[in-house]
Amino acid sequence: MRNWFKGGEPWIWMTAGAVALSLVSVYAVVWMTAAQGLGHWWPKPLVETTLTEADGSVKRLIGELRDKEEISLLRLRESGYDIKSDDQYTSRYLFKQGNRDVYGVDFKWIPTPLLGEFKYPKDVISIERHEWGSFFGHLKSIKENGQVIAEGAAAWPELQKRLARSSKLFDEILSIEKHDIGKVNYSLERLRLQQRKLELQGELTEEAKAAIDQERQTHDAEFAKLQARLDGLRAQNARDSVTAEIQDGQVIEIPFSKIADVIKPNDMSVMQKIGHYLHKLVEFIVDDPREANTEGGIFPAIFGTVMMVLLMSVMVTPLGIMAVVYMREYAKQGPLIQIIRISVNNLAGVPSIVYGVFGLGFFIYFLGGNIDALFFPEAHPAPVFGSPGILWSSLTLALLTLPVVIVATEEGLSRVPRSIREGSLALGATKAETLWRTVLPIASPAMMTGLILAVARAAGEVAPLMLVGVVKLAPSLPMDGNFPFLHLERKFMHLGFHIYDVGFQSPNVEAARPLVFATSLLLVIIIIVLNMFAIRLRNRLRERMRGLEGV
Repeated sequence: MRNWFKGGEPWIWMTAGAVALSLVSVYAVVWMTAAQGLGHWWPKPLVETTLTEADGSVKRLIGELRDKEEISLLRLRESGYDIKSDDQYTSRYLFKQGNRDVYGVDFKWIPTPLLGEFKYPKDVISIERHEWGSFFGHLKSIKENGQVIAEGAAAWPELQKRLARSSKLFDEILSIEKHDIGKVNYSLERLRLQQRKLELQGELTEEAKAAIDQERQTHDAEFAKLQARLDGLRAQNARDSVTAEIQDGQVIEIPFSKIADVIKPNDMSVMQKIGHYLHKLVEFIVDDPREANTEGGIFPAIFGTVMMVLLMSVMVTPLGIMAVVYMREYAKQGPLIQIIRISVNNLAGVPSIVYGVFGLGFFIYFLGGNIDALFFPEAHPAPVFGSPGILWSSLTLALLTLPVVIVATEEGLSRVPRSIREGSLALGATKAETLWRTVLPIASPAMMTGLILAVARAAGEVAPLMLVGVVKLAPSLPMDGNFPFLHLERKFMHLGFHIYDVGFQSPNVEAARPLVFATSLLLVIIIIVLNMFAIRLRNRLRERMRGLEGV
């Protein structure tokens, strides 16, 4: 046994066990996140049952059964429920009744003893609305300009046909609002700033003012034309409506302009459910959020996260490499350089929120404020770069991840054999040529390792971003079709902050909970994709330099 310990085999097994445990933990977290999040869009059956109130009255319920748990009867009685039972425990359901505009809440816990028989009628419909969440009820009729054109069995085919028409009109309206009108407004704002700049410079002549006014009139005419077209499309989309009976017997009329989708979950085949699920999953990735980020998609957050990470990578990689090259190859090794190395290592342990405070004070208030004073005086008092944006967020995270890149790059440079440098110099190369053509290519896998670690850290950071650029809902993306196309001064959405906002700031917690897991899974996938790309590049570089390992 003693020889076994001296041979080091126990430590090998302990290391292998630690690695296995780590992998199992990672896979368990990913599996739990996927299980909790990816099932959100699967069409759930709608239950129709009854609820016995405290006064003995019975009312109808229509909705989804989202969760079930065991609970003490004593606790229920203390909550005001009069349940006659000798059992100590019973169960209760989390019931999603929808129709938040009518009842005020989507979800409610209901004890099982108070519920009647569960029925699953095939004619009950689930309406996904652009506002107020889900609507559950029995389809009654389809109206056109207030007149009933289909009811009973004929209402469902007519609903599907008119929903397709309404969805097409809605997409056209959205395109005009976001792109066409947005482009006109952007051009008008640039004209206003141009005129203001000429005024400040004292160069606003009558000819220049007339040219600006003429161009403004052109944009105003274009805006009026777009607005008229928009009003016409809205009028067309407001033509049709659907009526449905909800659980308390009320007949509610809903315009098609407020409807995103309608399904009969109790009358869908497996293939129809799969098709609906895949459609909603794609919408989650490519659409904009709505309903306080608890519904719709998260495309702006995906775009903002990826763009911020790419900008951070472009900034931190050359900065870290140049710092290491100076400290390792040019600076005289002594106490000062040693202090710098220790300081860099200590920077890795600084809380991320401190970097956010520094970015807010230095980048935004000082640097951004001076940039506005020098280059954008016409925008005063509205800030341009003097407010949080994606540029300052990327720079802040570049500083945060800089120690990681420096340490990894320096380790790579230290592993380059001295003979390589001496051979290059002996062949007549200068020190700069030796570094550029020989040393740095050999150390490039280590540089990529530092970049991989930096990307993994930066993509998941939230605390500093809350101070330097991230917002709950961004009106526009940092990149669009308006010159100069890349708008580094704009605020942006981020998946990490989106998870925080939906999970802890949402007014509808139960509706938001599945989206927290789904967004978390997507963030992990994005980090994995970015890292896989970097790892592939590193491996290719490593294979190219493998022949020099034995030198």
